[in-house]
Amino acid sequence: MDLTDFERLFSRTPASLDEIRVRVSHALGRHPLCRDVQFDIVSTPRSARGGNWTISMQSIGAEAIWEASEIVADIQDAYDLALAA
Repeated sequence: MDLTDFERLFSRTPASLDEIRVRVSHALGRHPLCRDVQFDIVSTPRSARGGNWTISMQSIGAEAIWEASEIVADIQDAYDLALAA
């Protein structure tokens, strides 16, 4: 595996705020404990890890905290907020 393959493997896919919102909603909706989680996506300055958005979760039951956090972390690792055209 050369450097370009490695970079491609770990690069994030650009997505709009609406696309990220839909992906998070569908992912949380698939997990029985996370179906009632309410969330908001917040644009943030780019971090050292490269992320430029985060999720604020509300109305989350204690039994769903770990699952919802893992779902969100996986999506954050996969997508960057695309710059508006």
